[in-house]
Amino acid sequence: MINMTTARDVLTPDALSMLHTIAQHGSFAAAARTLNLVPSALTYRVRQIEDALDVLLFDRRSRQAKLTAAGQELLREGARLLADVDAIANRVKRVATGWESEFTVAIDSLIDRQTVMELCEAFFALSPPTRLRLRDETLTGTLAALTSGQADLAVGVVAEGTNVGGIHHDTLGPVAFVFAVAPHHPLAQAEQPLSDETIRQHRAVAVADSVQRGQGMTVGLLAGQDVFTVPSMGAKLEAQLRGLGAGFLPEPLAEPYLSAGRLVRRDVQRPRRVSTVSYAWRQDKGEDAAGRALKWWLQQLKSPATRAALLSQARRKRTKGVES
Repeated sequence: MINMTTARDVLTPDALSMLHTIAQHGSFAAAARTLNLVPSALTYRVRQIEDALDVLLFDRRSRQAKLTAAGQELLREGARLLADVDAIANRVKRVATGWESEFTVAIDSLIDRQTVMELCEAFFALSPPTRLRLRDETLTGTLAALTSGQADLAVGVVAEGTNVGGIHHDTLGPVAFVFAVAPHHPLAQAEQPLSDETIRQHRAVAVADSVQRGQGMTVGLLAGQDVFTVPSMGAKLEAQLRGLGAGFLPEPLAEPYLSAGRLVRRDVQRPRRVSTVSYAWRQDKGEDAAGRALKWWLQQLKSPATRAALLSQARRKRTKGVES
C-alpha cells in the first residue's frame, strides 16, 4: 500500500508544537510524559513526519533526542509559522469587533503628505488589525477611486459631487491659487495684469488627471497653449521653479518660494481662482454600519486643525529646502 501522506498533512501546529517539546526535553520519553502519550505513539508520529518530508529530524544514535540540521531548520521555520497562526487568529478576532480588514485612502496631490503620514502614524498607534493602503490621485481621479470601489475614503476632492449611492461628502476648506513663474521666466518681466493672450504664448505646466476612464478635468489651460504635463503637484512646483513653464499653484504651496524669491507672483486679468476642497467616503448602510477604521478617519477629519494642516502643503517641511 502506497503512503500518500504529504507534508501538508503532517506539518500541523500540533505536530510542530510536539517536535518543539521533544527538542526542549532532549528525549522522547520525557516528552511523552509531558504530552501524556506513550513513547511508542510519540515515536510513531515523528516517523510519520519524517517519512512525509523524507528527512531525519532527530539523531537517535544516543539516548538523547538530538535535532539534525534538518530538524533545527524545521523548528526555526515552525516557530515562525506558529507565530503567524497566532497573529492570524488575533487578526480574525479583532476584525470581528468591527475593524475593516483593509482600508484604502485616495490622497489628492493638493493634500500635504506630511500631515497624511502623521495621521497614519496615529492610526497605527491604535494597533488596529486593519491593513492601510494609500493611493496617489489627482483631480477627478481622486473621487473616481472612491466611486469605482478602489478606495474607501478620498481626501482632497475638487471635482463636482456625484450621484452614486452611498457616497458622502464634507468640506476640508478653500484653497486659493496664485499664478507664479520662476524669476528668469519671460512672464516674470511682462506687464501686469497678464492677459490670456500673453499667457497663451508660453508653455503651461499642468498636473495630469489620474482618472482611468473618461476625459478627466482640465483646469487653467488656454486653447492652443503648449502644455508640459506632470504627474503630481510636487512635480508641477519643481517644473515651475526651473522655469519650464508657468501656471497656477496652490497658495500655501507657493508661498515659501515666493517669500524666498524663487518664484514670482504675477497678477492676471482672469478672476482669482479659489477651489473648495472636500473629502468623501463610501457608506452604504448608515453611520452605525461604518467600520472602525472609517469612523476613526472621519473623526480626525472633523478637526479644524487637521483640515487646515492637510491643506497647508507643509510649510515647515519645505522651509529648509527653500532656504538652501
